[in-house]
Amino acid sequence: MSDGFVIHRHHGNVVTAIFTLLLACVVGVIFLALGEVAFKRIGFNSLQFVAIMIGTLLGSTVNIPVHEVKSVEPLVEVREVRVFWMLYRIPRVRYRQVSTVVAVNVGGAIIPILVSAYILWLHPGALPYALVGTVVTAILVHLMAKKVRGVGIVTPALLPPFAAALISFLLVPGSPAVVAYVSGSIGALVGADLTNLRGIAKLGAPMASIGGAGTFDGVFLTGLMAVLLASLL
Repeated sequence: MSDGFVIHRHHGNVVTAIFTLLLACVVGVIFLALGEVAFKRIGFNSLQFVAIMIGTLLGSTVNIPVHEVKSVEPLVEVREVRVFWMLYRIPRVRYRQVSTVVAVNVGGAIIPILVSAYILWLHPGALPYALVGTVVTAILVHLMAKKVRGVGIVTPALLPPFAAALISFLLVPGSPAVVAYVSGSIGALVGADLTNLRGIAKLGAPMASIGGAGTFDGVFLTGLMAVLLASLL
């Protein structure tokens, strides 16, 4: 009975792993398809989309240091002293200097900025609307962003793309894609990262990467989602 149970559980693990892999492949294909649709709507072809995706993937691992921030933080130590069989705990506060390197992530900051600059160059008429959308999105993201010690700057995942999509649709109802991408990507970058650099060393992280939050950074995904959402409104 017990041997059969072990074999059955092993088969279940294999099946679960296969379905998980298939699900990941399906999600990846859907993501690539939606991403290609979004980039075509802002003026890029399939080859350019693939190049941007590869650049984002590889660039997400590259952080370019630009500044170092130093701060002093308290550190509480407890010293134990035994006197006449009694144990006393004596707290002591000492201060240590910590430094945080501020860096710019290639895939999460530089590439979205270059893409935004390029599409605005292709569509110069969208510049004033994109500027307004970026400012409003940045303000909303900044108000919602939270500094979490040991984690970094955290924002609600869906706030930047929804805000950028809605704003771009209100500003340019006929063709909101360009404004949505710029407002979403640059607005998220400014509102979440750039406006929260003050006091970043107190988060206890050795590096603060502007735009750096993983393989497909939140800034990059925000631009894609904003374009798709704006098209559905």
